[in-house]
Amino acid sequence: MTENDRNPFTRRSFVKVVAVAAGALGADPAGAATSAADVKIGLYSITYGGVWYRGDALSVEEVIGRAKKFGYQGVEIDGKRPHGNPLEMPKARCQQLRKVASDQGIEIYAVSGNNDFSSPIPEHRESQLVYTRELMRMTADLGAKVMRVFCGWPGVTLVPGGGGRYDIAQAVWKAEHQDFSEEQTWAWCRQTLSEAARFAGEFGVVLALQNHAPVIARGYLDTLRMVKEVASPHLRICFDARLEHSLDEVAVRKAVNEVGALQTVWHFGGEYDRGPDGIVLKGDEKCLGEMLGLLDIGYKGYAGFELCHPLPVVDGRTVGLDFVDKNAQLAAQYMRGILGEARKQHAAGA
Repeated sequence: MTENDRNPFTRRSFVKVVAVAAGALGADPAGAATSAADVKIGLYSITYGGVWYRGDALSVEEVIGRAKKFGYQGVEIDGKRPHGNPLEMPKARCQQLRKVASDQGIEIYAVSGNNDFSSPIPEHRESQLVYTRELMRMTADLGAKVMRVFCGWPGVTLVPGGGGRYDIAQAVWKAEHQDFSEEQTWAWCRQTLSEAARFAGEFGVVLALQNHAPVIARGYLDTLRMVKEVASPHLRICFDARLEHSLDEVAVRKAVNEVGALQTVWHFGGEYDRGPDGIVLKGDEKCLGEMLGLLDIGYKGYAGFELCHPLPVVDGRTVGLDFVDKNAQLAAQYMRGILGEARKQHAAGA
């Protein structure tokens, strides 16, 4: 099969898909560079999911309360237990949460799916499609417009006694795919994403494909390729600079411009502390490059903070909820500072 056989869409048809997708959320790709960006700061509930820190998960109501307390403008609900499993989110529960958030001036702006469309086992792909369809229903009932998706998410293993591990699920995923080519896995993802995008249209939501390994092996370029091949106005992109390990700040800004009007939600993370000269970030976030790119394209949407990785062990114990609270509070302050600096540089023509 040739490259043209795998990508049977002309540049003109792709531009049309971008335009229609942008229109679904009110963006204008043709005038994005000159329109005023409106970047809001959100809190992704996985931060308080009880996986990586010592202690219990917070309820969604408590996450909304933390968002209000720490100066966030919205929340993104993780699409699994303990926060957003659709089995536990009938319409009445969704409406209740919408009111709780609205009463505190907090927007529920997105839901994050934890799906794997890459399995070589058809029953598994079909089960995942049902799961994501139910998440779309939940997203619509919550009043959100965006649902983040993966091509293939291996999962996370909860460890008895607290904490989580990525390596077990990653090993299972690797073993499951070892007898199949990358292109075959890609084709399964494309087919199932195409079906998911049709459902998204029925529910009036937009899917945001994150540039996340393992299927997305070449970062945002693979993400753009998949969106191009699916060619649906209901499939856009969640570009996350942290996942582009080979790019520096300048290259990240360029990449955001290439993604353009397809960009629909952004995650940032890391750990934070207070230093003598302000907030100190631990991690390779490249936030300024991404923020400058968002201003370039006139982005109107959220930058969502997540604390979703193994956390420090102090005196033989994993850090607790106080560590999470500190980081959630500092992350909001840090990103407001990044936004202010980016606006200043952008206004100066940098």
